[in-house]
Amino acid sequence: MKRWNRRGIIHMMTVIVAGVLMVTGSAFSQERYAVKSSIANLRSGPGTKYDVLWQVEQYHPVIIIEKKEDWYKIKDFENDVAWIHESLLAKMTSVITIKNKCNVRSKPDKNSRILFTVETGVPFRVLERNGDWIKIEHADGDIGWIYKTLVW
Repeated sequence: MKRWNRRGIIHMMTVIVAGVLMVTGSAFSQERYAVKSSIANLRSGPGTKYDVLWQVEQYHPVIIIEKKEDWYKIKDFENDVAWIHESLLAKMTSVITIKNKCNVRSKPDKNSRILFTVETGVPFRVLERNGDWIKIEHADGDIGWIYKTLVW
């Protein structure tokens, strides 16, 4: 009978966990992507034969939770789950507003001029960061700074 030492047990557990991740597709969890097309359909299943649940616009951030062939099962900032084709996603840094009436400013400072205000659910591409501030760009080209607690 084989005796297991601590190192052997840890190695065996690592092999088991890796196998489970490969089988379930959970190895994709917490990978963040963004929609690269101007509009993307989010579906009830992995294929065009499935219903469109809702649509999102460019830069909408998502977390990958599963992959099935060319389709990704994603979760968004509201924890809604759907499927999207991989060709509609890109590995880019983006954020989405999580509060109503978010001020987007001219500089990374709460006393700087407000350029525009947005509601919950508006996605932006991240251009740079400065402390707790994020320089963002909307798909229509508007650029400004937003405070990090206003976005996901």
